Amino acid sequence: MSQSPPLMPKATAVWLVENTSLTFEQIAEFCKLHPLEVKGIADGEVAAGIKGLDPITSGQLTREELERAAKDSSHHLRLAERKVKVPEIKRAKGPRYTPVSKRQDRPNAILWLLRNHPELKDAQVIRLIGTTKSTIAQIRDRTHWNAQTLTPIDPVSLGLCSQIDLDLEVGRAAKDRPAVMAEVGSTLLPAEETTAPEPVHANQPFADMSKPKREEEAAIDVDSVFAKLKQLKRPADEDDED
Repeated sequence: MSQSPPLMPKATAVWLVENTSLTFEQIAEFCKLHPLEVKGIADGEVAAGIKGLDPITSGQLTREELERAAKDSSHHLRLAERKVKVPEIKRAKGPRYTPVSKRQDRPNAILWLLRNHPELKDAQVIRLIGTTKSTIAQIRDRTHWNAQTLTPIDPVSLGLCSQIDLDLEVGRAAKDRPAVMAEVGSTLLPAEETTAPEPVHANQPFADMSKPKREEEAAIDVDSVFAKLKQLKRPADEDDED
């Protein structure tokens, strides 16, 4: 069973390289690093400027375990059991806390979300930015006291939320949004449907009457026109002879 790495693994590796005779493989396995990375620490090419962390004083390694590994290069270091179990910190439900220095940017971020992601619910905007429902309504209705000077700014660039949180909320809103694209007619029709001739319905008997007429007109050639003119001119010539 693989164990979890120690706290600050690189800093721990720096201390072990500088203060013990452990092999690179032992340190790499204990700190969950690559042996070449540990070798780079020993050569001064990796983790430059990182101060070493003593795993003994931090309670992550016992002195007896360290001495046993120093004597036997095949020994695998194991983390010391914690005497005090630290409870897992769970995020409290409710609006996100926003630092005082960034609270003035929240109206701009709300305006950006309302314009670029109108599908988001008020509760989602509250979770992302840590605002109130009344403030969202004021910005949406342009009744906010500073509505004339507000500028839409991405909340991620303002540091009010992470891109992961924003994508998560947008994805949730997209799942809840009904599929109305087909009703609006925003999808493109296939070429077979757009280029096919229009059918003649029973209630539209004269829908395509102009098409046969145009075809008949196109079928008349020049010779037939001149022949018709000769027939009309011949009776007039006979009357002149009489």
